[in-house]
Amino acid sequence: MTTPGTTPNTTPPPAGTPRAPEVTRATRAHSFNAAAAQYAANRPSYPPALLDAVEELAGRPLAGSRVVDVGAGTGIATALLHARGADVIAVEPGAGMAAEFRRTLPDVPVLRGSGNALPLADHSADLLTYAQAWHWTDPDPDRAVPEALRVLRPGGALALWWNTAALDVPWIAAAADRVDRHFGLALSAQQRDVGARTAGPAGLLDFVHRTVRWSRRVPLDTHLANLGSRSVFLTDGEDRGAAFLAEERRHLLADFPDGVVEETYDVRLLLARAPATA
Repeated sequence: MTTPGTTPNTTPPPAGTPRAPEVTRATRAHSFNAAAAQYAANRPSYPPALLDAVEELAGRPLAGSRVVDVGAGTGIATALLHARGADVIAVEPGAGMAAEFRRTLPDVPVLRGSGNALPLADHSADLLTYAQAWHWTDPDPDRAVPEALRVLRPGGALALWWNTAALDVPWIAAAADRVDRHFGLALSAQQRDVGARTAGPAGLLDFVHRTVRWSRRVPLDTHLANLGSRSVFLTDGEDRGAAFLAEERRHLLADFPDGVVEETYDVRLLLARAPATA
């Protein structure tokens, strides 16, 4: 799923810019179901170095491990875990996303459920992963973190990660600022703070942080479709979103006249091990 975003921006949008109506967190979370094919076709994957870091910090190889990929969406991360030899079960709450998952990964089981109530037995997983998904769970001390600890085997690990825009790259910073001003939200600041804000209740788990930088070169149409698959765009209204993306195309063609965009990401990984004894 997408990066979180509902904190008000202290910089108001330009005068005369119509604001989108307030949208609930639940509406944003469910917005992906109608755009599952767009999400699957255009969202970035993750670099091999990320999975190397997961194995290092978890202290075990993915091959042969029982892994539960929660909030699996269309299966972008699940496919990588499966290719590494993990015994993967996916958990996804959305009907549209789950249907796309089954289309692309027919041999991997996907269960309907969420991180707040996992449809799994106690101490049944070596690793729980949340790719772009932890911010949709409830980090309340009585919900997502204890539920993860219930399902993890002693000594197992909880791994959370997000592809975040590399805001030290000038064109990416400028593009992020345009998105912030369009929505009147501090989305780029939230990406910078994603680890600190979403790690969960203090004291229950001790997270280790790792950042992996990577990039991909994609056609401009793919870049814009990726941008348009974010929940804030999916709930912004079709006309407003289309107008913004048309203007964004003009901006980006000035930076990438050949129509190929180099997207640079910092994958923010947080990993914590469960206690060695139940």
